[in-house]
Amino acid sequence: MSSEFLKSNRLNNLSYAIRGPVFEKAQQLESLGHKIINLNIGNPAPFGFDVPDEIMHDMIMNLRNAQGYTHHLGIFSARKAIMHYTQQIGIRNVAMEDVFIGNGVSELIVMCMQALLNSGDEVLVPSPDYPLWTTAISLSGGTPVHYICDEQSDWNPDIEDMRRKITSNTKAIVLINPNNPTGAVYERHILESIVELAAEHNLMVLSDEIYDKILYDGHKHIPIATLNDDVFFMTFGGLSKNYRAAGFRGGWVIPSGAKHRAKSFLEGLTLLASMRLCANAPTQYAIQTALGGYQSINDLVSPEGRLCRQRNMIYEKMTSIPGITCVKPKGALYLFPKIDLKLFDVQNDEQFVLDLLNEQRVFVVSGKGFNHHDEAHFRIVFLPNTDILEDAGNRIESFLNEYRHQEALVAK
Repeated sequence: MSSEFLKSNRLNNLSYAIRGPVFEKAQQLESLGHKIINLNIGNPAPFGFDVPDEIMHDMIMNLRNAQGYTHHLGIFSARKAIMHYTQQIGIRNVAMEDVFIGNGVSELIVMCMQALLNSGDEVLVPSPDYPLWTTAISLSGGTPVHYICDEQSDWNPDIEDMRRKITSNTKAIVLINPNNPTGAVYERHILESIVELAAEHNLMVLSDEIYDKILYDGHKHIPIATLNDDVFFMTFGGLSKNYRAAGFRGGWVIPSGAKHRAKSFLEGLTLLASMRLCANAPTQYAIQTALGGYQSINDLVSPEGRLCRQRNMIYEKMTSIPGITCVKPKGALYLFPKIDLKLFDVQNDEQFVLDLLNEQRVFVVSGKGFNHHDEAHFRIVFLPNTDILEDAGNRIESFLNEYRHQEALVAK
């Protein structure tokens, strides 16, 4: 009998590249005194994006009220505010009792997958995706089936590819809009096509809309749950991005549409919410103020706003490098450039990001980390100030020039 305690088989072949082996290498380099330009994670606070003062104030003022467990679904004022928010954005027939508050959207994604899936059940997930979705599905006994998001079509979902991948085992479609890692924001006709597929095949739609206010160049976000009342939707949102409160771990999920067809699922989700007792209490007191107060994110994404300027700067820098192309992000906090592998001696994207870290001390994440199918992409977070982004861009350009094929250098 082995004396070694082994990890669960459920964890075999699962990964989370944003904090994976390259992250550990970056930590090791920092511990040795090297300064790393961290462009790997959408964490606003380290880059000077503070939580608005009124949100911080209300949370602090309510700390004495937050000493005990709360209701397992969340406190009254927070759920009421989320219900009112659904009315503002056009999601119909949501009651306060429908809303689940969690320790960030991440916890709620895992809980929803645990409540929904049996062994062998399938869930359609975008490729590229935010990798927590793929991992949570697998961890819950399900099978993630990745549908293509087409780079040649502004990273929009390939509806026919989605259709081909639906089977009798498919239970749900995951949508990430605005998208992480591509920055795509889906137009109405795309969303309507997805809703039609869901209605035709009796599928749940799980819509990750954590970046719904981070939009550039006048692009509009359409909550997919506003488009149909006969499909069952779970819409995810939270404080971490729009309100720069990633460490607060405040998220919510909103069931809507055909709730009568999801009674058993919601009973299971309620059980899981009860088992964790409650979401963290102090953060819940920030939700009403966040949703009802001044939306400072609008200043940051305006043409002169800091986020918009940083996006423009790194996009222009990356696309000025011969052999690098990129779809300009319409939303969120990320750039997803593509390397022309014919021009560079890059074997695969995972080795590329490790070599870039070792040689130039710039930490990005490989496209494979987002379950993308090729070896040519990587994700850049554009939260740092423009001077840091310019430095990072110059280092990436210098690194790529060293990897450029000799024949490409001669042609140049």
